[in-house]
Amino acid sequence: MTRWASTVVSRKWWVLTLAVLAVLVSGVWGTGVFAKLSSGGFIDPGSESAEVARIVEDNLGPQTPDIIAIYTAPDGKPLDDIGPEVTASLDRFAAEVPTYSVTSYWTADATRKQLMVSEDGTKASAAITVDPDAGITAATFNDLLPKLEVEGVDTEFAGNSVVGVAFNNRLQQDLVRAEAIALPITLVLLVFIFGGLVAAAVPVFVGLLSIFSALATLRLLTLFTDVSSFAINVASLLGLGLAIDYGLFIVGRFREELESGADVAEATRRTVLTAGRTVLFSGLLLVCAFSGMLVFPQDVIKSLGFGAMAAVASAALLSLTAVPALLAILGHRINALSWRKDAAQRGEVRARKFWGSVVTAVMRRPVAIAVGIVAGLMVLAAPLLSASLGEVTYTALPENDPARIATDTLTTEFPTTGNGATLILRGTDGTAPTAADGAAVAQAAGQVPGIGAATVVAAGGELVAVQAVYSEGVTTDDQSAAVEGLRAISTPEGTELLVGGGQATVDDGNTAIVHWMPVMIAIMVGSTLVLLFLAFGSVVLPIKAVAMAGLSLAATFGVLTWIFELGHGAGLLGVSPAPLEATFVVLILAVVFGLSTDYEVFLMSRMVEAHEAGATTEEAVRFGTERTGRIVTAAALLLVVVTGAFTISGLSIMRFLGVGMIVALLVDATVVRMLLVPSLVKLMGEANWWAPAWMKKVHAKVGLGH
Repeated sequence: MTRWASTVVSRKWWVLTLAVLAVLVSGVWGTGVFAKLSSGGFIDPGSESAEVARIVEDNLGPQTPDIIAIYTAPDGKPLDDIGPEVTASLDRFAAEVPTYSVTSYWTADATRKQLMVSEDGTKASAAITVDPDAGITAATFNDLLPKLEVEGVDTEFAGNSVVGVAFNNRLQQDLVRAEAIALPITLVLLVFIFGGLVAAAVPVFVGLLSIFSALATLRLLTLFTDVSSFAINVASLLGLGLAIDYGLFIVGRFREELESGADVAEATRRTVLTAGRTVLFSGLLLVCAFSGMLVFPQDVIKSLGFGAMAAVASAALLSLTAVPALLAILGHRINALSWRKDAAQRGEVRARKFWGSVVTAVMRRPVAIAVGIVAGLMVLAAPLLSASLGEVTYTALPENDPARIATDTLTTEFPTTGNGATLILRGTDGTAPTAADGAAVAQAAGQVPGIGAATVVAAGGELVAVQAVYSEGVTTDDQSAAVEGLRAISTPEGTELLVGGGQATVDDGNTAIVHWMPVMIAIMVGSTLVLLFLAFGSVVLPIKAVAMAGLSLAATFGVLTWIFELGHGAGLLGVSPAPLEATFVVLILAVVFGLSTDYEVFLMSRMVEAHEAGATTEEAVRFGTERTGRIVTAAALLLVVVTGAFTISGLSIMRFLGVGMIVALLVDATVVRMLLVPSLVKLMGEANWWAPAWMKKVHAKVGLGH
C-alpha cells in the first residue's frame, strides 16, 4: 500500500485518466448486458424435478408453452365466429417465427378443447411454444406478441416466457427510476454532510463510475454463464451505495489529514494508507461474504453473488484509484463551493461533540444499554419463528401489469391450467416398465390426498409418463404434501419413480437452499473471523463482530416476516402476504452480514488505531466513536436512500429487498454500531484486545496492520 500511495500522489493525472477511461469504455460495452439477461435459473439442476424436466423434454419435447394467448369474443359473437381469423393469425405466426407447437381451442382435440375455453364461454386460448433454437432473446421477445393479435378481438398474453420478459422490463425501468431518484437526493445529503459541493460530488462521481464498471463485469460473465436480470439491480444498488460510502470515508479522512496540518501530497498518502487500507479490507470482507452465494446450485443465486461481488470490487478499486488521485489534484479545493468558509469544520466539530456525548452516556451505563438493546432486537426477531420459504410468482408483478392480468384471467376463469405433477416411471435394470406397471402407479397417484386425477400420458422405450392433476382449490402446502405423497408411492420391482412439475421444482429448490445455507454461513463467518483477526490481532473482536451481525440479521428477518408473510402493513406497501422468497432471503442474508461487518471495520479500525497509540479502552472507544459516528450514520443514511428507491418498484420482491435493506441499515448503523458495540467494548475492557501468544506472533508476521 505504501508504494501504491506514492504512485497515486506522483502520477495522479495518469491514475485518474486511465481509471476513468477504462471504466467508461468497458461500461459502454457493458450496457449490452441487458440483451443477454436470463429470467430463469431458479431450478436446482441436480434435483429430481429437474431430472424429470430433462427426461420429458428429451422424450416428449417442450411441454410448457412460452405464450398463452387469450382471445375474447366481441359482445354478441360466439367463439366459433372468430375462429377463422384467430387460426389465420396463428398460421401466419408459425410461418414467420420458428415454433415447436401451436395449439388452439379451435384446433385442439375434444379433451384438450374443454381446457382451452373459459367457464363462461366468452374466452378461448391458444398455446404457442417457440422453437428452443429460434434465437429469440428477452430483447426481441416483445416483438412476437403483436403478431398474435387479431383486429377487433381483445387479446391478452400469459405464459412463462411472457411473465419472465415482463419481469425483465420492470427491472430495467426500476433501475432507471431508482437511480434518477437516488442520485439527486444523495448529492443534496452529501452537500449537507460535507458542507460543500465539491466534496459531495466526489462520492457521487465514483458511484456512477462503479455502476458502469459493474455492468462491464456482468457482460463479461454472460460469456461464460447465465446472468439473472435481478443481478443488474443488485449490482447497481450495491455499486452505487458502496462507492458513495467508501468515497465518504476516504474524503472525510483526507479532510481530517489536511486539518491536522499535512500538505496535500502527505494528506493523500496518509489517506490511502489508513482509510484506503480500511476500504480495501472492507471490500475483501464483502467479497468473501458474497462468495458464499456461489455454493448454491441455482444459477440465479450464483449470478446475484457475481453481481454483488462485481459491485464491491468496482467500488473498492475505484475508491483506491480514482478517488485518491482526484483528491491529490483537488487538494484544499475539496472544501470549495461551500455556503461558508468553515462549514466543514463546524459540521465535524458538532458531530464529534454529539457522538462524544452519546458514547460517554453509553459507557456510564453499559450493562443497561447492552441488555436493553439485545432484548429489543430479540423482540424484533421473534416473528422469524413463523417464517417459511416461498417462490417468485407472477403475483410479484404490479396488479396493472398486462402479464399479471392475463395470468389472473387464465387461473380464475378457465376450468384448469393442468397444474399438477409429472411422474416418470423408468426401469433400473435395463428392462422397460410394462403398461400394467404404469397403470398401477397412475392408480396409486390418484389416491394421494390433493390429487384429483392421474393418467398415463406416454409410454415407450424404458419410460412411462404419468400426469397427476391437483384437486381444485388445493393450497400450496397441500400441493407440497401431495408431492411428498407421490414420491412415497411403492413402485414395481426393477423400476424407480421420479416426480417433477411446478410445485416439486419449487420444493426442491427451497430444499437445496436450506441444505446449502449452513455452508454459505460457514464461509461468511469463517472468512470474517480470519480477516478480522488479521486486521485487529484480537480473537474477541472478530467473535463480537459476527455476533453483532447475527443480531442485526435476526431483527431484520423478524421485521420482514412480520410485514411480508404475516401481513402487518403489507397493504401499505401494496404487496400480498406470502412466504419469504428464498432467493432474496439468501441475498439479504449476504448483504446485511457483509454491511454489518463492514461498518464494524470502520468503527473498530479507529478504536484499534487509538489503542495501539497508547489509549485506554475507554479512551479508544470514545475516539473511535467520535471519529466514525458521523461517517457510519451518514453512510447508512445514504445507502437507505439508494436502496429505499427500490421500494417504489412495481415488483414486490424488489420492495422486499428495499425494505429489508432499510431495516437492516437503520438497526445496524445506529442502534447496534453506535450504542451496543461501545457498551460491549467498555464492558469487556482489556479482554477486547486479547489473543493467545502464538496468534499474536502470527499476526505480527502476516497481519494487515493499520
